[in-house]
Amino acid sequence: MRGRPPACRDPDRGQDERHTLDAALACHSTPTELDFWEEVADTYAVGYGGQAPTARLAELADDVIALRTLLARPQTTTDRTRLCRTVGQLSGMAAIVLHDLGETREARGWFHSARMAAGESGARQLVAWLYAREAMTPLTYGVPRDAVRLADRALLAAGDSPSAAAALAAAVSARAHAVTGNREAARAALARTQEIADRLDSASTADTWLGLPEQKLHLSHAHTRLGATAQARAAQDRALQLSGPNSYQARALMRMDAALCDHHAGDKAQGCRRAVDAPIELPTDQRTGLVRSRAADLLRHIPASRTGERTVTDLRDLLRT
Repeated sequence: MRGRPPACRDPDRGQDERHTLDAALACHSTPTELDFWEEVADTYAVGYGGQAPTARLAELADDVIALRTLLARPQTTTDRTRLCRTVGQLSGMAAIVLHDLGETREARGWFHSARMAAGESGARQLVAWLYAREAMTPLTYGVPRDAVRLADRALLAAGDSPSAAAALAAAVSARAHAVTGNREAARAALARTQEIADRLDSASTADTWLGLPEQKLHLSHAHTRLGATAQARAAQDRALQLSGPNSYQARALMRMDAALCDHHAGDKAQGCRRAVDAPIELPTDQRTGLVRSRAADLLRHIPASRTGERTVTDLRDLLRT
């Protein structure tokens, strides 16, 4: 006759192992927990909401640590898929804040971790969104060719269906090509951006970090770098109209684009004044690497013969603080 399971030969040991099993089963994430964390991700997706980037980053990091604990528990396939998707979203948002702060190396690391989680969840559009958002890091901080490469990966991951990720990737590609002086590729990417954006549904154009409203395409940047001043001014005005009063950085970036337009139009003094005023009008805790990088970009365009002028000196002093 077959013997009983080893755990049952000793009643006390059998009871201990049953309690261990009960504890392990209790370690599964519950639907209520998963619902909670998905709601947390939706809350973060609204953006800074007037909060300082460093404070937002601290909150995101704490919550990612909590989710890491959940990931270590045994999960059903369905629950792990949901959990990995949420981890991908929160990690991606932490990477966005690091990008805005100018912490490029850390940002790239968090984007990588976010894509690993998103890939495990099977969320293809989330993977595309992460590639597109990461492409903004080399674009902002002086490596536009890397931005094109990442934007291409985002478009490949997004597939043929219109999505916020695909539209953002095309827009970043347009801006990066404009920065490198590839006018033909920039114009083609601008056309592709508009074609995708025109097909987006209301959920895709929500004013969140996961959505892409018109003002966050930042097409004025591409038009500005192409020297299409009239189109750039129109895009800036439209973006400012659509941006809320708490969209501090978005509004500052539009003013930076306006400053570069002044430069292209020949009014370099006015351009410098705008560039100095834009970060000064920001709350102190919002004067991040993102805004400063645009000011530095303008400064690089100032000819050597004018570097001693007062407005140029003011701009240079601003970047030193």
